[in-house]
Amino acid sequence: MRRLIPEPGEVSAEEAYADLGLERRAESLTRPYVIANMVMTADGRASLDGRTMAISSAADRELFHALREQVDAVMAGSATIAIENYGRLVRDEARLRRRAERGLEAQPLTVTASRSLELPRDTPLFTDAESRIVVLAGDSGEAEGLIVERVPGPDPRTLDLMAGMELLRERHGVRTLLLEGGPTLLAAMLEVGLVDELFLSIAPLLAGGGPEPAILEGPLREPAGLRLLSLLEDEGFLFARYAVGA
Repeated sequence: MRRLIPEPGEVSAEEAYADLGLERRAESLTRPYVIANMVMTADGRASLDGRTMAISSAADRELFHALREQVDAVMAGSATIAIENYGRLVRDEARLRRRAERGLEAQPLTVTASRSLELPRDTPLFTDAESRIVVLAGDSGEAEGLIVERVPGPDPRTLDLMAGMELLRERHGVRTLLLEGGPTLLAAMLEVGLVDELFLSIAPLLAGGGPEPAILEGPLREPAGLRLLSLLEDEGFLFARYAVGA
């Protein structure tokens, strides 16, 4: 893997994301410091045939797991959990050891959001005894056996994501959170200023038109500015790390 920015040279995936300093950036916040990770084709599609696997690579997955290794919590929409068939978030023994060395729980807390609490309870994630799950939800629905934080928005179609993030920090000790999508949840988090960094993998593929979503599905009142922090390349894939906003 080649690092192009800031200091050109050969690096391993582990070296590239060895210490992102996320906890330090969270110190002044009342909510978690949020990083988002997405993969897309060169023309902006977030999946092929409904899955991200077809536009991913070995290096992409290695970097993806390096991010999971460094956070208190991982957040994904309920549709993403179902489509990608989520299971236990960290399995590799070396990664578990490095999490312990950082003073982190063996498994990141899993966070999802659902207004109705209609959840993919048959996925491996929900049946795994070691996985801890918090659901940000509206006023309706029940989810037996799960921790539910009620954060209804101003109308029945929305959730108060800012209140949800503050509850995660206050009640569950979440300082750092990795947002893994999908595109609708990413747009909603960006819209209310809750994404601090974006890790974007760009596959050397063109998908063309069709039903596949873009990495953002939802309106933004204003474009979100990005500042490039680092750029990696491996077999034509580009891996960019951006600061979001001012």
